[in-house]
Amino acid sequence: MNEDGTYSWPGNQPKKPKKFSDFTGKVKSTGKKVVLILLALVVLGLAGTCFYTVNDKQQAVVTTFGQVTDIVDAGVHFKLPLGIQNVEKVDVNVYQKIELGYIQDSSGAQFNPSESAMITGDYNIVNVDFFVEYKISDPVAYLYSSNDPELILRNLIQSQIRNVVGSSTVDAVLTDGKENIQMQVKDLVSQILEEYEIGLTLVDVKIQDAEPPTQEVIEAFKAVETAKQQAETVINDAKAYQNAQLPDAQAQADKLIQNAEYLRQKRINEAHEQVAMFQAMYAEYAQNPAITRTRMYYETISQVLPDVKLYINTSSGSGSDVQMLLPLESLVSGNGGDQQ
Repeated sequence: MNEDGTYSWPGNQPKKPKKFSDFTGKVKSTGKKVVLILLALVVLGLAGTCFYTVNDKQQAVVTTFGQVTDIVDAGVHFKLPLGIQNVEKVDVNVYQKIELGYIQDSSGAQFNPSESAMITGDYNIVNVDFFVEYKISDPVAYLYSSNDPELILRNLIQSQIRNVVGSSTVDAVLTDGKENIQMQVKDLVSQILEEYEIGLTLVDVKIQDAEPPTQEVIEAFKAVETAKQQAETVINDAKAYQNAQLPDAQAQADKLIQNAEYLRQKRINEAHEQVAMFQAMYAEYAQNPAITRTRMYYETISQVLPDVKLYINTSSGSGSDVQMLLPLESLVSGNGGDQQ
């Protein structure tokens, strides 16, 4: 008899629910959810690896199965996941530097003798240090043409620096030849970089410092530099004096030129006047040659013989024995008029 007052016998009892099957169903449902969650996470993870960002100073080289397929600029870009496509970012818009011949530390710049010591063309030893700027011009060549392009560039610059310094004099290296050395090194290195094709471009080469190896030689070159500066000071003073005196000298020269021009014009005018007088006199002479000759004769005699007394013979010259001589000065006015 059951607890509720009813009777039951074997085969007539109600079946109890199977708890195990319910548990299995719940496990299967939970497993599906976990799988879906895992798949979602995997998809999100793959999606996160499909996008990459390139900043404004970079370029990105994209390879598909190891082969270069694209070069992209700044921005957000998509790539295939699971290693199908890989991206290498390269700083192409950044000026990078190489320091040769010195070491920069907390105490300042110190010469590195292994790089700075060089022999000049006149067999002197100098310590020279260089500052080099370069940038990446070809990201593909930079990544795949060589193992260490910076090391290649460093060795190349050292080689060409020693080549140029070895053909220069010590005075040029230490004083006024630095700019020419910098230009020669830059031109030589740039030409060789084009042949090597390692993706680098040389921007600038500058000599930071150049000194002799001993203090005695340093002092001697300082004395030479001081003498050059003093010479430049004297030259500048002389030029200043020259500039101060030039206006006065120019004024005197202009005055002399103007005076000479005045005298020249005066002579020309006098010559024209004499020519005009001669032409006028000749015109009168052409009309009355005898009278003009007589007048010219008298004027010439009065100039050549100013103190001679002249007498005029008034005789008719026709056989008369009576001759009368008149003094010429009695015919001349007392005021010094012209003699007739």
